[in-house]
Amino acid sequence: MSAFAVHPIGHVRSTRALPEDDHWDSVVSSIALDATQFTPDALLGLASFSHVEVVFLFDRVAASAIETGARHPRGNAEWPRIGIFAQRGKNRPNRLGTTICRIVRVDGLELHVIGLDAIDGTPVLDLKPWVREFGPRGDVDQPAWMTELMREYWE
Repeated sequence: MSAFAVHPIGHVRSTRALPEDDHWDSVVSSIALDATQFTPDALLGLASFSHVEVVFLFDRVAASAIETGARHPRGNAEWPRIGIFAQRGKNRPNRLGTTICRIVRVDGLELHVIGLDAIDGTPVLDLKPWVREFGPRGDVDQPAWMTELMREYWE
């Protein structure tokens, strides 16, 4: 496979500087777009949506910490050992993260959101308005360990 390059469109500004696992819904943060690449027109119309999907880079994950096989989520041996693509951990091969956040407001080149689970300074690669029709169609299933893992993630 060939490699390709992506460039940040901006960076996260947040009071959270450490990649802790839980309580992300109390975090209000902003995404500052790069003024050398964009004008406020890039965010025009986004405020009419309630949510935005943020694609970002886990840039502080060391190459030595990347997982390509299976592991216990959060190192918890009580949960099953599962493949990296059956979980949403930050130690992914391409270190990409995605989160759907509530839009608070748009202010020039800044998008203010709540519930973004990315720390201060995180490079943002893309923004997409959350559109209901792109959500899951039909029932959504997940294992019990995932429900347990996520219990306090957004509180």
